[in-house]
Amino acid sequence: MGSMQGKNAVIFGVANKRSIAWAIAQSLSEAGAKLAITYQNERLKQEAHELITSLPGADAFQCDVANDAEIDQLFAQIKERYGRLDALAHCVAFAPAEAMKGDFLNTSREAFRMAHDISAYSLIAVTRAAAPLMTEGGSVITLSYFGAEKVVVGYNVMGVAKAALEASVRYLANSVGPQKIRVNAISAGPIKTLAARGVGDLSAMLKNHADKAPLKRNVETREVADTALFLCSDAGSGITGETIYVDCGYNIMGF
Repeated sequence: MGSMQGKNAVIFGVANKRSIAWAIAQSLSEAGAKLAITYQNERLKQEAHELITSLPGADAFQCDVANDAEIDQLFAQIKERYGRLDALAHCVAFAPAEAMKGDFLNTSREAFRMAHDISAYSLIAVTRAAAPLMTEGGSVITLSYFGAEKVVVGYNVMGVAKAALEASVRYLANSVGPQKIRVNAISAGPIKTLAARGVGDLSAMLKNHADKAPLKRNVETREVADTALFLCSDAGSGITGETIYVDCGYNIMGF
């Protein structure tokens, strides 16, 4: 699968035990990584801190990825505590609830800006801050979804933001490649997470995926996490700028 022994990683986006970010944290921890895991703000501190510190070798830090000052502060702390960084998992996305309902045509300017700032630009911001600490090369991963390339009813502005995210992965891969830093996206099938509840009819989406996917089931959170481990470890050393589908094959199907 890939070892993370002696490696340091930072993970953005742990919300609760059902989040993909938490599964990635567990997978990397089990592989031997020392982890810095972030929570967004003071309101989420208690629940997040208890969850994060329950993982051996993991430390909790506050960081709102929409705030450049907090990003700078976080990476200053990471440099002081760990010295070097080997991997970064960006598991952050957000769009206002009203923008995930109704007609995409009615997306407001502010909802569009916010979705792209938090869901796509933040990957650029954290990668820029992490790169100087990846002195021996490294790996950056982010999470996408099939709605980035095909219309998924109810995904709306988030689909457009994920398209921007996937394009950013390719441009970032080219930017930091000379520093031996790899950048990839994982396009996961639908999973019952807190974030997914804001997307249209999740139950219908899950059923549709399971019916049409070649494996005739939905993907498990752990399968996404293990792919993240592969990409973060030296096992994925030749892969960069890619969007890797972990969706039981759903994306290959036509009618």
